[in-house]
Amino acid sequence: MGKNKEEKVVVKPKKRKLTTADKVFYTFNFIFMFAFVVITLYPILNTLAISLNDGTDAVRGGIHLFPRVFTWKNYKTVLAIQNFKRGAFITVARTIVGTITALIANALLAFIVSRKRFLFRSQLSAFWVITMYVNGGLIPTFLLFKALHLTASFNVYWIPGMVSAFNILVMRTYMQGIPDSLEESAQLDGAGYFTIFLKIISPLCKPVYATIALFVAVYQWNSWFDAMIYNRMNPEYTTLQYELMKLLNSVTQQSGSVADAAATKGQTVTPQSVRSAATIITVIPIIMLYPFLQRYFVTGLTIGGVKE
Repeated sequence: MGKNKEEKVVVKPKKRKLTTADKVFYTFNFIFMFAFVVITLYPILNTLAISLNDGTDAVRGGIHLFPRVFTWKNYKTVLAIQNFKRGAFITVARTIVGTITALIANALLAFIVSRKRFLFRSQLSAFWVITMYVNGGLIPTFLLFKALHLTASFNVYWIPGMVSAFNILVMRTYMQGIPDSLEESAQLDGAGYFTIFLKIISPLCKPVYATIALFVAVYQWNSWFDAMIYNRMNPEYTTLQYELMKLLNSVTQQSGSVADAAATKGQTVTPQSVRSAATIITVIPIIMLYPFLQRYFVTGLTIGGVKE
């Protein structure tokens, strides 16, 4: 004989009827978010449209989301600069090396000052805060780098940026929020500080690590001033951003007016169109990188910057 099977009765929750206040809130919320998205995306889409439009035609204005006279001339001009490949290689190399070394150095220093047993943690943190507001200036810094043989070399791109007071303090604050019981239990099992940092603290610090990595990578990728100051006479250490800056200056000097731009050897690029193409080429790598770090970015920035 078959056993009686208990029938499960699934009670669906009743949907709450939206009130007039709810409808008004949802409507205004949708309008606000839609406007926010438009305001955020419009400058990027407008820059893209100008970069794909004929330079002399773009000067007339009226270009919003789509190019009026489509052309690849602006991108060909940017990609045809003399040291583009070399500059791109150096920029990618300094971004990778600078981000990795800065992440390691800042994480180790943050771990040291976050330990309660470290004797001078308060004094050292105060000293780092002072360096955020006071520096020696451009000329003393240049003389120091020259004495350390950092000028005219690739090392000037990543060694000075290994340690950042802001990044250390953000990491330290995040590490201080990790329960001390985890460290104490590891010490009872015979783990040393390096093992604790590597196997306990670091896996829990992925959000703040991703945040700092994004900060450093964006700085390294966009930096051009250090290439102009320290490696101006060394084309083998030029960067992509520095070459784009020189290109924009040369186009600006050669195109004094719309008539000159159109009449000189059939030129169809202007400072505005070349600047737009250079901007798109510059931001594409960061836009591609951000989605992979976005879920860590918000958590690391908010938790690492607030301490109860």
